[in-house]
Amino acid sequence: MKSNYFLYNHENSVSRIDEILNSSDYNYEEVNEIPSREKLTFTNGFYVNCTSIFIDLRGSSELPNKYKRPRLARIYRAYISECVAVMNGNLDCREINIQGDCVWGIFNTPIKPNIDNAFSTCAHLNSLINILNCRFKKKGIDSITAGIGIDYGRALMIKAGYKGSSINEIVWMGDVVNGASKLCSVANKGYGNEPIMVANVIYNNLDDKKKSLLTPNYQYSCYHGNIINTNMDDWCKENCD
Repeated sequence: MKSNYFLYNHENSVSRIDEILNSSDYNYEEVNEIPSREKLTFTNGFYVNCTSIFIDLRGSSELPNKYKRPRLARIYRAYISECVAVMNGNLDCREINIQGDCVWGIFNTPIKPNIDNAFSTCAHLNSLINILNCRFKKKGIDSITAGIGIDYGRALMIKAGYKGSSINEIVWMGDVVNGASKLCSVANKGYGNEPIMVANVIYNNLDDKKKSLLTPNYQYSCYHGNIINTNMDDWCKENCD
């Protein structure tokens, strides 16, 4: 969120705090699909069923020690640009957030085919890392690795920010966000952990073909796999050494 200077006034601040704290509990509606963000105010919210996907680089803290800033910026820009593009290419994607080298999205998944599509987005993200590494190699840049986590559940969707300033953002809170983040944090890290970590609730809602691509991960009580998109994989085979 870009700042746009307003002189702080504590009395106005108290009024905003009271307005928020005095808002009715009935302003938080239970819904099965993600509503338009235009329906949000600073005093309401929605409890929604949704799917969350996180992707995060492994070992990214070492990158500033390996590359000078212009090259480092190009690495991050290429990675973030295309992670956003992959998520945005899913019709069910409603929100995309960037936090450092972590990109995460919220997907509207009221029925099982939507969850299948979200899982396919994970495969696209996994294959994207291979494409990035293909292009990085041509520029003398070492390969990167990433972990991907996906979960489904209930989230609280609210509008938060500074009322009257146009500085605001949609905030997502709940186990579905925390769950995907935690799975992402362990994916492709340590011995035997595959690049894509899948919550049990996601696995249980996939079709049989997609289930067959995953195996149980008993350490983290989930499923995991190294799932790729075949078209992207074919491109890599044809264009990368």
